[in-house]
Amino acid sequence: MLHKKYTLNASHFDISPRAFPKHALTIVEKLQRAGFEAYIVGGCVRDLLLGRKPKDFDISTNARPEEVQKIFGRQCRLVGKRFRLAHVVFGREIFEVATFRANHENHSNDKISKVSDEGLLLRDNVYGSLREDAERRDFSVNAFYYDPAHNIIFDFFNGVEDLQAGKLRLLGNPVQRYQEDPVRMLRAIRFMAKLDMFLDKPTAKPIKEMAGLLTNIPAARLFDESLKLLQSGEGVKTYQLLREYGLFELLFPVLPPFFTPNQDSNAERMLIKALTSTDDRIKDGLPVNPAFLFAALFWYPLREKIDELKNEGGLNSHDAMMLAANEILDESCKAVALHRRHTGVIREIWSLQFQMTKRSGKRPLQTLEVQKFRAGFDLLVMRAEIEGGDLVELSAWWHEFQFSNDAQRAEMLKNVRSVPNFAGEEKKKRRRKTPYRRKKSTTKKTAGE
Repeated sequence: MLHKKYTLNASHFDISPRAFPKHALTIVEKLQRAGFEAYIVGGCVRDLLLGRKPKDFDISTNARPEEVQKIFGRQCRLVGKRFRLAHVVFGREIFEVATFRANHENHSNDKISKVSDEGLLLRDNVYGSLREDAERRDFSVNAFYYDPAHNIIFDFFNGVEDLQAGKLRLLGNPVQRYQEDPVRMLRAIRFMAKLDMFLDKPTAKPIKEMAGLLTNIPAARLFDESLKLLQSGEGVKTYQLLREYGLFELLFPVLPPFFTPNQDSNAERMLIKALTSTDDRIKDGLPVNPAFLFAALFWYPLREKIDELKNEGGLNSHDAMMLAANEILDESCKAVALHRRHTGVIREIWSLQFQMTKRSGKRPLQTLEVQKFRAGFDLLVMRAEIEGGDLVELSAWWHEFQFSNDAQRAEMLKNVRSVPNFAGEEKKKRRRKTPYRRKKSTTKKTAGE
């Protein structure tokens, strides 16, 4: 068998075909029956070696995307320009099938390989062999190839040794690999946090100097990467690593002005609190909403912008909030393109902070009916925990109000006291103006007047 030197018996690691989904095995089997090489690759093999439960199962083959499509017919669709891939669909399950790639440096044809002036790999459809494909992978611990037909694992770069040592090592020249795809710096941080590993020195050294290359990455791609980073179940650890390596400010430029040497500003405390809550929900198997996370992360930049607009333009709280929300979200989307469905929810959560200060008449009942009330309330509770003061009473009141019956709510509304409004000012009672009435003249008009 080829590559015997790099072959490991999977059974030594308690890995067998039973550890993989039947549809992934079907894809590999059909490709091999058609005369192609095919393997289950990457992170899923790594996770099994670590005793973890994999989430995604990808396949690599020497079949071209068009050949994969010919084999699977309507089950297959081709995607991507930068990296041409085949997606094979089984009901709701989608399996990514990638063709072996080779080094792009010896190819000058723009249709198959293209590099920007900064070294960013714009197109990489240079196909190669199994060994060449392994060299194109990012980290040694992601360069595993599993062959279910023989129950063997190909490990060309001592990935198992690195796993055992807890070492994350980039394959090839780190500077060149980061230039080709700066997102590899973010992947390095994510795997450090997720797998509890450390970066070897050559991999870690260039990151701070090359962090600025992330500005060349499309904001939509960075949004997807930011969710992987912050909603991995290790969000707090990931955030701290991003700060350490100078990458966080490239993703969220509105937040660094609020950073302090002791990391104890309200904005930083909110970051930790929101990420801790997200980590806890993921560990408990509960759903998480990206919109709530971003609404919490950007709350204090929003507050400062509101105050600035009110002081400079004399705007009321509502108008200042609307304009501030536009500015904060626009600035954030330049780096990380939040989806419109998320920005709408973020605005609703922020608006609820304003609405929940109004507790007279029918307003509290109307506020309860707002679709994202619970998310808005959760943000109010976090603010109360950070700031204290009147927000503690306000959050406690809303907690009781939402779980009370009609009679109890009516009594609570009678007893509500004046609280600071959205901008933090005491709500003032307006004096009712008396209509101006023209006084009747006491002198009688004479003829000719």
